[in-house]
Amino acid sequence: MKRFQKHIIYSIITLVILFFSTTVKAQHGIYDTVKVYAFITPQGDTIPMSYLPGVQVNAKMTKCWKNYWADWTRLRNAVYVTYPYAIAASRIMNDINSKLIGISDKKERKKIIKSREKDLKKEFGDKLTQLSVYQGKVLMKLINRQTGNNCFEIIDEYKGSFTAAAYQTIALLFGSNLKQSYEPQAKDVDMEKIVADVQKMYGYKS
Repeated sequence: MKRFQKHIIYSIITLVILFFSTTVKAQHGIYDTVKVYAFITPQGDTIPMSYLPGVQVNAKMTKCWKNYWADWTRLRNAVYVTYPYAIAASRIMNDINSKLIGISDKKERKKIIKSREKDLKKEFGDKLTQLSVYQGKVLMKLINRQTGNNCFEIIDEYKGSFTAAAYQTIALLFGSNLKQSYEPQAKDVDMEKIVADVQKMYGYKS
């Protein structure tokens, strides 16, 4: 019986020793060598480096950011809708200008302009009337971007200063402006980024 008790006590002591020995091995003393990654600074010094797992933080979107993304989405949709019209306007203007070269007779010039105006109305008339006021503002900016002229200058060139002034008055009544310019590096920087995406998606040349 005593021999059996001694055997049990010996087994317990052995397990305790094994447990503490593994625990001690898991701890590092001040003179132990621990393997870590190293990083060499631009000055040539070597410092220890470690990698931490990524952390994803989710938070409720602020009102400011909600308004920003709502405005951005609205602008994006407007650009996708109106950019093809701006491309068409630029193409037709180039065609008109090429036909007006060397023609000084006012009646002949007016005849050429009216013929292309009829084609433009026939192709886009119904679609353009469906645009919202906001989309119309975006379209005017994009026409300025594609042609280098604002809408007031274009109307003044083809229809005369009186018609341009009348259209400008109507535009101002609706909170718009035919003389508005396109500023891709300033207030229209978001629009320029969206235009670049549209060009890539539909294969338009910049």
